[in-house]
Amino acid sequence: ETQPERIVYVSCNPATLARDIALLTEGGYEAKEIQPVDNFPQTTHIETVVLLSHKKPDSVINVKVEFGEGEGKIPLDNIEKRAESYKPKERVTYKMIKEYIEAKYGFKVHTAYIAEVKRDLGLPMYDAPNAVEELKQPRKHPTPEKVEAIKDALKHFEVI
Repeated sequence: ETQPERIVYVSCNPATLARDIALLTEGGYEAKEIQPVDNFPQTTHIETVVLLSHKKPDSVINVKVEFGEGEGKIPLDNIEKRAESYKPKERVTYKMIKEYIEAKYGFKVHTAYIAEVKRDLGLPMYDAPNAVEELKQPRKHPTPEKVEAIKDALKHFEVI
């Protein structure tokens, strides 16, 4: 199997260009330069020339680790304990918060209320892909009872 260091790719079709660039990128190549070329000015499309180069690692490190009991070996029980401490916490979703509040308090809360409480507490907010620029109606604020329930849920899930 050959893997040339550089490939010059000329494409007349943007769909196959996108498909092939994705395949070549998975194979370790990266696009260095892209240049549109208008070979046929009387038509409505252009050709695209892409220079790809193969990425190579700067260096390689080989590590030998022995597990088990004895001199110079890493005990397996310690590894499991340490791995558990580094394990990332489960990401708390609005759905989980809503379910907790409904189960404990017997009422439902809207996601906008959860977001407002998080905003008031200065907690990080994630970009909402479906957020609207302007609201059709002014935002309603949660009742103090709902605010306390949301804060309790956030404490329960160790967000605050």
